Amino acid sequence: MARVLSLVFRRVLTLIPLLFGIALFVFVIMRLSPVNSAVSALGDNASAAQIAAYNHEHGLDRSPPVQFVNFLGDLLTGDLGTTHSLNKSVSALVGEALPVTIELTVLGVALAFVIAMVLGIGAALYRDRWPDHLVRILSMAGISIPSFWLALLLIQQFAISRTWLPNAGYVNPGDDFGGFLQAMAMPAISLALPVGCSLARIVRTSMVEELDKDYVRTAYGAGLPPYVVVGRNVLRNALVNPLTVLGLRVGYLLGGTIIIEAIFQMPGMGTLVMQAVTTNDTSLAQGTILVIAGCFVVINLVVDLLYTVANPRLRGGH
Repeated sequence: MARVLSLVFRRVLTLIPLLFGIALFVFVIMRLSPVNSAVSALGDNASAAQIAAYNHEHGLDRSPPVQFVNFLGDLLTGDLGTTHSLNKSVSALVGEALPVTIELTVLGVALAFVIAMVLGIGAALYRDRWPDHLVRILSMAGISIPSFWLALLLIQQFAISRTWLPNAGYVNPGDDFGGFLQAMAMPAISLALPVGCSLARIVRTSMVEELDKDYVRTAYGAGLPPYVVVGRNVLRNALVNPLTVLGLRVGYLLGGTIIIEAIFQMPGMGTLVMQAVTTNDTSLAQGTILVIAGCFVVINLVVDLLYTVANPRLRGGH
């Protein structure tokens, strides 16, 4: 237990320089942007005096190092600035949109994991037989389908042709959990299917490698039932690589929510990103990018810790 806590503490410490680097990168990229924040906020007809006053009010007339220090200070207090397009706090907007994106991402990750486990384990247990060949075909088909095209196809089939599911919108789970699941079904499937099919191939490979090892044959020879051998030993050891890849694919899912939320008109982080792009709102773009990048880093840390804990042999190397 002490070793695990020490590992967690060391990993959390590594977040500090990483998050600092992300903040610096985003700050530099936004300052290199050709978009003039003052002109975007005040309009093309703003006078030079108005632009100068805006820059002074928001500290944009100071040197870049001073701006960055002020930027970090604001971040530490949770201040992401003010959006000129909506004249609202970016932190408040992110606070409203982030839960929607997290809910969609969590559902997408969970569904992708279920798809991968069902297809991957089934293919490994029946390798080189018809279930294995069928899973390979389904996996290739799933990987080849773009999320946005799958989303449009699902809307056509289940919202327009059959009206089984709503074609757009968001329902708060606290208000109507059934309606929440219905609203999230097609967006989550659109995100999860390509990732789950890709992950299924990795699950199959890991399972096959474990099933061919000596300890599995010894366990079967000792009379242990298959569900004990596979469930307690093979599956646990085989999950290391898939969990690693799943953590990396979380970034894909977070990025995919931008398009998926736009298609299904969901009030998440993707909608804020689109709002920032269409209105040239640098403060909103900067805040949303920082939050998305921070979430990606934290989620990867959690997954990294999970697969390390899942395989005790990896703890000694840390």
